[in-house]
Amino acid sequence: MIYAGNFKTNHTRSSTIDYIKELNFGLKDKKEEDKVYIFPPLTAIDFYRGDFTLGVQNAYPIESGAVTGEVGAAQLEEFKINTILIGHSERRELLNETQEFVSKKFNFFKKRGFEIIYCIGEPLEIREKGQDGVIEYLKKQFMGIDIDYSNFMIAYEPIWAIGTGRSATVEEIIATHNKLKELSNRPILYGGSVKETNIAEISSIDSVDGVLVGGASLNADNFLKLILH
Repeated sequence: MIYAGNFKTNHTRSSTIDYIKELNFGLKDKKEEDKVYIFPPLTAIDFYRGDFTLGVQNAYPIESGAVTGEVGAAQLEEFKINTILIGHSERRELLNETQEFVSKKFNFFKKRGFEIIYCIGEPLEIREKGQDGVIEYLKKQFMGIDIDYSNFMIAYEPIWAIGTGRSATVEEIIATHNKLKELSNRPILYGGSVKETNIAEISSIDSVDGVLVGGASLNADNFLKLILH
């Protein structure tokens, strides 16, 4: 299983250092085949070491240059970071990232060999149209994306389940992940209010290769409970 923790705009450099100390202590008990990723805010990035992969939540598709307030590939290279989240619904919805821009980022970091966790998901009004409507909506989020790229995985996050405490049902996850498996052979993570009370059920689904966790990853002890369940 893959366990990815997205801190979003939470934690400082100091609290991230403490977090990683606790995480590393607990990861000695994880299954050898399981993989763990953490995505702190950019201000907390450093040369952390442990049985996990450190990634960034965002970067601009540029090596370096005049893009005020952004971080490019050169800044990530300094910390030997080559893992990135792309396409998260909060960047699409809150920061108005279009599919054209998302695909531009994907292809920029693909050319640099980055490991990409590519996020897709649908709002509630699409989910209420039924499974066919959901799949048609999700397919549009693959426009401009090289689904044959060998170093990426898909994170399916129904937008209506992110941070709401409401997860998709097992039936909804199975139906959606099975359809996504027909589109791509890449690993598929589920995200959307993953927590200690539902991790066993979600991780037991054959078409779920891992989870992308938001709120439940902010406390190292809570995140370890998911990993070691």
